[in-house]
Amino acid sequence: MTRQLSLEDKIDALLKRVDYLEHEVVRLTGRLAKYENPKNSKNSSKPPSSDFPKLPKTQSLRESSGKKPGGQIGHEGTTLRMVANPDIIETHCPSFCTCCGEDLSTIPAIFVGKRQVIDTPPIIPVVTEHQLFNKCCKCGHLNQSSFPVGVNTPVSYGENVQALTAYLSTRQYLPVKRLAELLSNLFGLSVSTGGVGYILTKMKTKAYVAYESIRQNVLKNKVIGADETGISINGKNHWAWAFQHNKATFISVHKNRGFNAIKEIMPEGLQNNILVTDCWSPYFKTDAAMHQLCTAHLLRELTHFEEKYLNDTWTSRMSHILTKALDLRRDNKETKDNVEEILSSFSELIIEPLNKDMKDMVAFQKRMVKYSDHLFNFLLNKDIPSDNNGSERAIRNFKVKQKISGFFKSDEGANIYATIRSVIDTAIKNDQNPFEIIRLIAQCEVATE
Repeated sequence: MTRQLSLEDKIDALLKRVDYLEHEVVRLTGRLAKYENPKNSKNSSKPPSSDFPKLPKTQSLRESSGKKPGGQIGHEGTTLRMVANPDIIETHCPSFCTCCGEDLSTIPAIFVGKRQVIDTPPIIPVVTEHQLFNKCCKCGHLNQSSFPVGVNTPVSYGENVQALTAYLSTRQYLPVKRLAELLSNLFGLSVSTGGVGYILTKMKTKAYVAYESIRQNVLKNKVIGADETGISINGKNHWAWAFQHNKATFISVHKNRGFNAIKEIMPEGLQNNILVTDCWSPYFKTDAAMHQLCTAHLLRELTHFEEKYLNDTWTSRMSHILTKALDLRRDNKETKDNVEEILSSFSELIIEPLNKDMKDMVAFQKRMVKYSDHLFNFLLNKDIPSDNNGSERAIRNFKVKQKISGFFKSDEGANIYATIRSVIDTAIKNDQNPFEIIRLIAQCEVATE
C-alpha cells in the first residue's frame, strides 16, 4: 500500500525540484552563450580554418576609406603585351582570288596587321649522358677522368627536377602522391612517391647553410616578430615556430610550445631584439630587449566582448583607446602630449571595476594590467610595428600545407617543409624569384649539418 505524502513533503520535494531546474537553466544558458556569441577569426585569434562554413558577417576592424571598390583612378593595370622579337613568325597570305580563282602568288602582299599567341613548348625531359675516358701518356702514366660534381649514381635526377620538386611541394603545397603524378603526366618523369621524398630530403640538406644564415639574419635584426601554431606529425601534436622581420622568415618545428622551445631554437637569446608577439606567456620569459603586444589580436578579442556583452561600455572604450593610438601612429602625430593622453586613459580604464560575472572580460583586463608596459611601445619607437601580422602570415603556410596534405608523416617531413619554406619566404620578401633561388640551392653540393 502506497503511503500518502503530506503537504509538507510535497512542498519540500517541489522546492528541491525547482532548485535543480534553476541550476540546469544556469548551466544550459552558459553553454548556449558560446553559440550565441561564438568566437571566430573575426573577433578572436582563432584561425579562419576553424570558422563555420557560413560565417555570419561581423563588424570589420578596418574603417571605410570612402573609395569605390575595384581598381582606383591612376592604377596601372596589367595585360598581355606583344613582344618585339617573336620566336616564330608565320605569314598568312591569300594564294588565290576567292572571287574568280586567279593565282595571286606573284602579286605583292600588303601588310594589314598582326597578332601574337604566347604558348609553352612541349615539355620533354633532356637526358645528359656523362662518358668517362682515360688517356695513357707517352711516359706510361694512365690519366683517368672523373664524373662531374653531383653525378654520383648511374642514373639520377638533375638540378632542375630537384628544384621543381621542392618548389611544387613547398610553395604550391602539392602532396607527395599528386606531385609524383604531375611529374609523370606533365614532364614524362617516372618518379615514385619514395623518389619525391628522397629529392626533398636532399634539397633540405643542400638548403641547410641558407637556412642557418636566415636564422642568424633574424637574430641580428633590431625588431622581430614571433608566432607559433600546432601541427600534426603522424597523429602527434607538434608546434611550428616562426621568427621573422620584413626581410627574412625563419620557421622551425619543435615538440612543445613552451619556453624551452624558444631557448632551443634561438640558443643565443633575444637580449638584443625587440619582440613583437601575442600574449602567449613563454614569449615574456625570454630576455628580449623589449616587448610589443599585437594590437590586432586585442582588437579582435574586444570585438568578441562587444558582441557578447551588449550593455557594457568598457570594451568599446578600450577599443577606442587602441584605435586612437593606431591613428596617431598612422598620421605621424605621436607627440608627447598625445601619447601621455593615451597612456593616462588606458591606465584609468584597466583599473576600473568590472562585473565579476563577465569572467572572460575580467581575465582580459587582468592581462592588460600585467602587460601594460608592452602595449604602446610602437608609439615611442617608429621601428616597432603595432601588430604581429607578419608572423601570422609566416606561420599560416604551415596550416595551408597541412590542410591540403592531411598531415606530416614524420619529423623529417615537417623539418623539410620548415627549411625550404624559410628560404622561399625570405626570397619573396626580398623581391626574388623563389623558384630561381631554389634552383641555385639545387646546384650546391650537399652540405653537412
